[in-house]
Amino acid sequence: MGSEDSPELGAVDEPRPPSASLSSFSLRELHHVVIAIRTAAQISCCSRGNGTNDSTQGNFILLWYSDSPHLERIHFVVILIAYLLTLVSNTTIILVFQLDFHFHTPMYFFLTHLYFLDLSFTTSSIPQLLCNLSGGDKTIGYTGCAIQLFLFLGLGGVECLLLAVMAYDCFVAVCKTLHSMVIMNPCLCMALVLVAWGCGMANSLAMSPVTLLLPHCGNHHVDHFLCETPALIRMACVNTAAVEGTAFVLAVGIVLSPLVLILVSYGYIMRAVLQIQSVSGRQKAFNTCGSHLTVVSLFYGNIMYMCTQPGNSSSQDQGKFLTLFYNIITPLLISLIYTLRNKEANGALRRLMLGDTKVGKK
Repeated sequence: MGSEDSPELGAVDEPRPPSASLSSFSLRELHHVVIAIRTAAQISCCSRGNGTNDSTQGNFILLWYSDSPHLERIHFVVILIAYLLTLVSNTTIILVFQLDFHFHTPMYFFLTHLYFLDLSFTTSSIPQLLCNLSGGDKTIGYTGCAIQLFLFLGLGGVECLLLAVMAYDCFVAVCKTLHSMVIMNPCLCMALVLVAWGCGMANSLAMSPVTLLLPHCGNHHVDHFLCETPALIRMACVNTAAVEGTAFVLAVGIVLSPLVLILVSYGYIMRAVLQIQSVSGRQKAFNTCGSHLTVVSLFYGNIMYMCTQPGNSSSQDQGKFLTLFYNIITPLLISLIYTLRNKEANGALRRLMLGDTKVGKK
């Protein structure tokens, strides 16, 4: 009996090797746990982006000058000087146009709005840039970023439309000279300006919320010195094809449509100029439209160059420089272009600087 029980005891005490089914079961469970953890992390990230939008809980960090901190002082001084020159020049010209009755014409009415527009456009971003350059903090609040984006899109769209309105004014002045004051009456001028401002701001009102509501999944780093649409879209952690398509459609309506109207207007102007026999008449026509054509070339040349650049890092750096150029140098150049080519404006500026009390009087 003892001999019969010994094999059974030996069989019980012998350790069993791990089975293949148990090993595969453990691996499957471990794999499922890893997938569950990863899915939970993705859901948590997206819920922050889609629901509360984590960017609203903090600030955006502007990255343009993070790679060259040793140049910040030089950048600060140069940009500050250019900004102050823009403020002084545009404010002075607006004041002259308002005080002197000689400038109460459609062309100078539109120019006043253009100078005010450039002044507002520059002020919407440059003070924040100077603030970031003056210290170690490179952040901008969510509300400040939203306001900056809205003004950047809105004022840029208004300028496109206003340049088209000014091209139409040049067309009337050259091609409909005898009836220009009747056609471009104060009511029509005011209506055209209101349409330009309304459409530009409506475009921004449609695009800004779509851009700001994109989920960032905790990414607060804006690869730019201001909050603009392409930089904010690149921050998104979701597919942005629909947003980019919306931006393209709105850009066609607010940027390319005014350009088509400008080209058509100058086509008629060129045909009218070629029909003028006298040299003085042609010179007068070129003086009427030359400054506006220069501003249009400067404005749209900048936009077209940025649109034709590839999406690599070097082209993005060039885009940042061109945006800065458009924000602060272009308004200063516009004021110089119109005043240097205009003898009446130069004379009125001299009288204002000398404190002449006859400004605005016959």
